[in-house]
Parts: sequence; structure tokens; C-alpha cells
Amino acid sequence: MQWRHRRESLRAILAGSLCVRPASVYDAISARIAEDLGFEMGMFGGSTASLAVLGDPDLVLITLTELAEQVRRMSRAGALPVLVDADHGYGNALNVRRTVQELEAAGAAGLTIEDTLLPQAYGAAGPQLISIEEGIGKMKAALDARCDPGLVIMGRTGTRGGGPAAAALNDAIARAKAYEAAGVDALFFTGLKTRAELQAIASATTLPIALGNTEGELADMDFLASQRVRIAHQGHAPFAAATQAVYDTLKALRDGVAPKDLKGLPSRDLTARLTREDDVNARAAATLGLKT
Repeated sequence: MQWRHRRESLRAILAGSLCVRPASVYDAISARIAEDLGFEMGMFGGSTASLAVLGDPDLVLITLTELAEQVRRMSRAGALPVLVDADHGYGNALNVRRTVQELEAAGAAGLTIEDTLLPQAYGAAGPQLISIEEGIGKMKAALDARCDPGLVIMGRTGTRGGGPAAAALNDAIARAKAYEAAGVDALFFTGLKTRAELQAIASATTLPIALGNTEGELADMDFLASQRVRIAHQGHAPFAAATQAVYDTLKALRDGVAPKDLKGLPSRDLTARLTREDDVNARAAATLGLKT
């Protein structure tokens, strides 16, 4: 398979004994930067996808076609294994099938399919979850849709849904056990805040775990590893930093700063390296007879 190596790399992380922090990536250049810096994997979040493609907040306004095309661009740019936030699969279980097919073909190393009711229901005070039965159907559809058995399918849920914290945690555990029984490769949790919550989930399940929040009590990587957490996400700071840098640069230019006096610009060598300029020039010389 064209994407086999990156999927094998992600599976090796899940099968290992260490917990890694993925790079938050959102386009070809950010994926190349992460790969060059030695990150084991990348994470393409739904929120950054919406920001990078549409400039909109994370309200599930991005389409599957737009998401898949952005994944394809990142896959083409390098060999970094990227775990893609596929949200709710863009609809029901049949839509999940289409989502998996498109993202698999685009080169994703793995996907997360969540059981959040999306888009948010009219009049709802906060995020809601679909029934466990519908969630199981989505997981089964995702597993059945993949052509490459190396593609990682993660069942994603959270301790949301309202009510007492204990009830929410119990619901998350019940969903995780159901998705594990359905055959997913790993479990992704959002909303966990304490060690006790993670320990309860780890005790009730057997699959590798990925976490969307690893602050406070969940910042200790050794502890996370001991609880089978193999992927510990730490937000999308790179996109936020890039936004601030673009804003500052454009403001400086608008205020009359000369381009030569701008601060924080990449060196010529860094730009050449990230754009793979030497490789492009070599191909141009070999196929077009161009001299560099």
C-alpha cells in the first residue's frame, strides 16, 4: 500500500510502552516541519481544519471533501503519520463509511470517529452524545469501510453529556467498552481531568488510549504511559502561533515597516529546506534541462 509505512508507524506507537505527544499539523508546511523536527506523528484536529480551510470556528461547517483534500496535501508533502479527527463521520453510519474511504485514500494513518451529536442540536445547552447503539453502528461501519487493515480506527468519546461527574464517567466507560467490543483499534477520550478518571477507564478497558486533554493531573507522561496512554495531545498551539505571526507581520507592513526590517521571518536556508528546494531543482535539471 502507498501509505503502509506511516500506518505501521502509528500502530507501532499504539503497540509500544511509551506515551508520545503528537505535533498539531494543519497543512503541508506544518506537516513537513513536524517531520523534520522528529515528531513521531501528527494530529490534524477538526478545529484547526475548520480554521485552516474556512477561517471558521469549530462548528462542523467544513465538508468531508474539504477535509480529505487537506489531508491529501499533507500526505503528499512527506511521510509523517497523521491521525485525523474525522468528527462524527459527517453524518450517520453510511456517511461514516464514505468518510473512512475518502480519508484512507487521502493518506491518513488513522482516524477518530466520535459519538458526539453533530452539528449541535437546536436549543441544546451544550454538546450531546448519540446513543451507544448508534455509536456502535458508526464504529462497525468505519471498520467495515477500510480497505487497508493497517489504517487505525479510534473510537472517540468523552465525559460530557451533563449530569453528575460520576454518571458521565460511567457513561464514557460503557461507551468505550462497547466500541472496544465492536473492534476498534484504540480509544480516544476527551474531557478527562483527573488521574482517578483515567485509572477507572484503563481498568475497564484493554486497548491503547489517546487523550485530548493532558493538563493538570494528566501532565505526567510516565503516569500516562503506565495507564496505556500512547498518545497525549496538547492542543493546537502551532496554528495559534502562526496566526499571531501573520497578524503581526501584516500589521507591521501596514504600519509602514520595511520588509527588510521585519522580525521573526524564516531564514533562506529554512525556507529552502522546508520547500525541498534542492529536490525540486534536481528534478528540474533532470527533466527540463534547467541549470540551478
